[in-house]
Amino acid sequence: MGILSWIVMGLIVGVLAKFIMPGKDPGGFVITVALGIGGAFVGGYIGSFLGLGAVSGINVASIFISTLGAIVLLAVYRTLKK
Repeated sequence: MGILSWIVMGLIVGVLAKFIMPGKDPGGFVITVALGIGGAFVGGYIGSFLGLGAVSGINVASIFISTLGAIVLLAVYRTLKK
């Protein structure tokens, strides 16, 4: 995936993760995109480790795996911020 694809995927995944786990988190658009991009990396790593697949483009399976990774990152972020 190219850099623009990672940014678009990060935006989609970050917004989905914030929708699933709403709350008052500091940061705005940039943190949401960074969370989504990081979630794609974490989700891809965990997904390939568990045999679920990897993030290979913008498709439903990749968005699902990346969103799970972003939720994990968001939970860790909230835990560390407290």
